[in-house]
Amino acid sequence: MNINIRHLRAMVAVQAHGSFVRAASALGIVPSALSETIQQLEEAVGSPLFDRSQRPPAPTPTALTFLQEAAPLLDGLDRAITRLQTRGVQGAGTLNVGCSPSAISELVAPALSRFRGLYPEVRLRIHDDIAETLARMVVDGKLDLAVAGRALHSPDLKQEEIIRDPVGLACATGHALAGCTGLTLKDIDPGEVISLSPGTGTHQLLASSAHVPPVLRMGAIEAHSTIAQLAMIRAGLGVGLLPRNAVMLFGDPRLTFVPVADLDLWRTLFLLLPTQRKLTSMTRVFVETLRQ
Repeated sequence: MNINIRHLRAMVAVQAHGSFVRAASALGIVPSALSETIQQLEEAVGSPLFDRSQRPPAPTPTALTFLQEAAPLLDGLDRAITRLQTRGVQGAGTLNVGCSPSAISELVAPALSRFRGLYPEVRLRIHDDIAETLARMVVDGKLDLAVAGRALHSPDLKQEEIIRDPVGLACATGHALAGCTGLTLKDIDPGEVISLSPGTGTHQLLASSAHVPPVLRMGAIEAHSTIAQLAMIRAGLGVGLLPRNAVMLFGDPRLTFVPVADLDLWRTLFLLLPTQRKLTSMTRVFVETLRQ
């Protein structure tokens, strides 16, 4: 049988991501190429591996058995490749990572901790900024990679979804709305809103939602950064609509995240990678650390 590692990774990706489109994006190929790879594998084994009539496509019993047996082999191969890559990491210089401030505590900082534990000799430089700025820095080669909201569309940039969190109300723990259940947008006093400037990803996300009234997008107080906004909210100056991970940035007990019942809005963070230059060994290893 002409079955290789590409076929195995294709199967694992479809099962893990729940769709051919998302799996293709994660593998860095077009959906038609992924479908062809799965069809080649099905022809080789002589039976279907996914029930495409279901959404998401469900693996057949044959495929499930195969995945259970093949998964340890793939894990072992990935570990071996990582060990091989470390030869290019050991003694290497600097890894430049960009991230939105609200991506640090939940995702980037734990990955940095794991990476630094393995490669303490690598110097890490972290640049926090808005998505558009980070994207340009990745394209220009000033950053090796970045984690941020969706940024500019460019053939020089690959954007891979890596984490999602809901948008809700940020307020001080002692605020009247802090313990509110069933909170709605109408319950929020526009006069209390502390907003972010139009160039920020959170402002653009709120502006993209038809459910968020303009008076809740532009507050009486405007901050340029999430850090400044949270500091003012914590001091009792007002409230703000923010992604959950942004509110929980420092795990501060003086800040509370309150879900908003009539606001189905999610912030998605993406892994931003260059497409026009080869990733360094350090970058590849850190990307795998982020995905763990």
